Amino acid sequence: MAQARVKARAPRREPVFGERFSVFAECLLTGVWIAVACLGVVTYPAAFAAGARHLRRRTTHQGGGLREFAADFRTAGRGGWAVGLAGWAVAAAVWVDVLAVRAGLPGGPLVGTVGVFALIGAVVALLRAAAAWTPGASWRPLLAEAGRRTVLDPAGSFLVVCGLGVVVLSAWFVPPLAVPVLGAVAAAAVAVEERYRQR
Repeated sequence: MAQARVKARAPRREPVFGERFSVFAECLLTGVWIAVACLGVVTYPAAFAAGARHLRRRTTHQGGGLREFAADFRTAGRGGWAVGLAGWAVAAAVWVDVLAVRAGLPGGPLVGTVGVFALIGAVVALLRAAAAWTPGASWRPLLAEAGRRTVLDPAGSFLVVCGLGVVVLSAWFVPPLAVPVLGAVAAAAVAVEERYRQR
């Protein structure tokens, strides 16, 4: 009888499908938060860092919502704006390479190809750094370590690239869909970092 009472009081576990769907929905909501936080132009590193931290909390069943996201965004933005500015400088340099390719300059195709691959690598490293960010962490060592992981873990880096591809395709076919899908990119970076940590 006592066992029956204990069994009756045990909390009911959420079905696996329900739990996974709620995580997916949380990713889409986080994507909207990230998109709004990116409106500051140089705030995208802080936005992804706050989004990744929110998703880590969600997948480990810790509390957290928009208020915690905003607090993380403010904290990450203290050094993150400089990273965002540097990212735009790299993107501008790659754009100059692409213009050199279009102008038919000698060696342009090689320089353009190297530039595009370097930009993709830099974006992957930035996303992996953002996924590993915690309050108090400095962006410089985070980016250095993420750059190493980007090279040493090509499979994980490829998964992040696939996530970026989903955003690009979403923007191509249904532009508004690219906003919530940003959360899926943050989730992919978090999953890749967790996978690398457990190796």
